[in-house]
Amino acid sequence: MVEGIKQKISDALDLPRDLILNVPRVVITGKIAVFIENHKGIIEYDSRLVKINTPIGIVCVKGESLLIKTIIADEITIEGEIMAIEFEE
Repeated sequence: MVEGIKQKISDALDLPRDLILNVPRVVITGKIAVFIENHKGIIEYDSRLVKINTPIGIVCVKGESLLIKTIIADEITIEGEIMAIEFEE
């Protein structure tokens, strides 16, 4: 119910939904990089799997030679050979 109201406000005021609804913003650049905004930390990290905690669940980035290129308070960039991105609740 509350999420529906927030979405209507976002649409009416032309505000970014990711900010109003507290959801992650995931930007994929081909098969070489993933940018995740509004994260809550790293759960698991190795060269084949990176799990990132977000307000709506876990974002799993699978691939080869994965590397966390940048990480700041609410943004993270993962580079490597991206094979899949999955969302877990």
